[in-house]
Amino acid sequence: MPSEPQLDDSFTALPYRRLGDVALQRAADLGATHADFRFERVRYQHIGVRDGHLQGAADSEDLGFAVRVIHGGAWGFAAGVVLTEEEALRLADTAVAVAKVAADMTSTPVELAAEPVHADVTWVSPHLVNPLEVPTAEKAALLIDWTNRLREHGFVQHASASLQQVQENKYYADLAGTRTTQQRIRLQPAFEAMGSDAGTGHFDSMRTIAPPVAHGYEFLTDGLWDWDSELLQAPDLLAEKLKATTVDPGIYDLVIDPSNLWLTIHESIGHATELDRALGYEANYAGTSFATYDKLGTLQYGSELMNVTGDRTVEHGLATIGYDDEGVETQSWDIVKDGVLVGYQLDRQMGLMHPELNGGRSNGCAYADSPSHIPIQRMANVSLQPAPDGPSTDELIADVERGLYVVGDKSWSIDMQRYNFQFTGQRFFLIENGRLAGQVRDAAYQATTTDFWGSMDAVGGPDTWVLGGAFNCGKAQPGQVAAVSHGCPSARFRGIRILNALQEAGH
Repeated sequence: MPSEPQLDDSFTALPYRRLGDVALQRAADLGATHADFRFERVRYQHIGVRDGHLQGAADSEDLGFAVRVIHGGAWGFAAGVVLTEEEALRLADTAVAVAKVAADMTSTPVELAAEPVHADVTWVSPHLVNPLEVPTAEKAALLIDWTNRLREHGFVQHASASLQQVQENKYYADLAGTRTTQQRIRLQPAFEAMGSDAGTGHFDSMRTIAPPVAHGYEFLTDGLWDWDSELLQAPDLLAEKLKATTVDPGIYDLVIDPSNLWLTIHESIGHATELDRALGYEANYAGTSFATYDKLGTLQYGSELMNVTGDRTVEHGLATIGYDDEGVETQSWDIVKDGVLVGYQLDRQMGLMHPELNGGRSNGCAYADSPSHIPIQRMANVSLQPAPDGPSTDELIADVERGLYVVGDKSWSIDMQRYNFQFTGQRFFLIENGRLAGQVRDAAYQATTTDFWGSMDAVGGPDTWVLGGAFNCGKAQPGQVAAVSHGCPSARFRGIRILNALQEAGH
């Protein structure tokens, strides 16, 4: 049996404990009522291949530490990259000085919900092989092989492949005595076949529907995803798409695959139930939320089949971690129960402000993407739960007279309050009398959030459930980027408006 993954020795050799002790002691001496110290090293590698040739391999690293304080009822923050005790003292001094300035502009004193102390704990995301320890030449060779296999088909004119990899190490300490040391591994493999059809004049592409994952390199090699089948099928799917007719706009029933539905969940549920948006705090970058706090417990978000959880503990979730960036042990909780809004995502400050939520404490949703950024409330793995005895995807399709089966994500558009939206997809298959009748092109589905989820009349079973997600969820100013997963089954939606995107583009 493989051994349990361990913290990277090159990270544990860094002086984060000593620097943390120095910074926290200085903050306490200066009168801070709360202080936390966060030391991070985030390593990135991206490999890109096109048409059998390596286009580039780039490595980068973000290393530094930050001190955050509450002094005089206001936040103060400072960050730096020089790993010396003198710098730790300077950052503590600066954070307190910032708080003193902010205190004159802070109308409500900042307070945090109490949390248990985690004296010295370690958490490492489950993986077998750290992808950053695999030789770059070996990874590039795999991607080159993918593009060569795709281009064996004459109408595939170009093929690309890429691999993004991240190793995130983080040490957190605070005045209460919590000390956490953690390591996360994640990767996003992808390929895309591109071609054209002289008869139709179409140029298009077909991508993998494999999700980004919090796995190690074994995701590419150990049968966790069927890459061989996808590489074999993608060219034929592309050929069919190039010859497909344009969709007739109108009202259709939809069966949506998890490879598409995860993104609709992300935009219409995940962002809408971030409490800072619902309270109007997060308003500049992509807006607030229609799911305002006064609707808690009463908003009919969707049909009674709709059960959505926030979860920072699910195995291999991109937002999964042992402890958040405020020292809170991560949790799972209900956001929508039987179609009704029952919860939000929140941090320690919001937890104390709203004691009726989660027993008056955080549910572990504070995160900063860099040592130079302050932690903000970030999305958990927000997932639609399957029906325990729910149907298969084929059974969902069999009960549709006129509809579309949607596979793979593509573009999306949603308003500032996460309410009016339209989404496209990679593949739209026409459903006629319970059977697939070939691909159509140029489709987009349009709805309001509550109408869409209210139209859901069947949820697939556990065998249809897939953990999808994204590496690049953006939020805040200055902008921060976070990785997050969204699990969901296949699901069926009745009476959804389908637009012809090609026709709409001419309006």
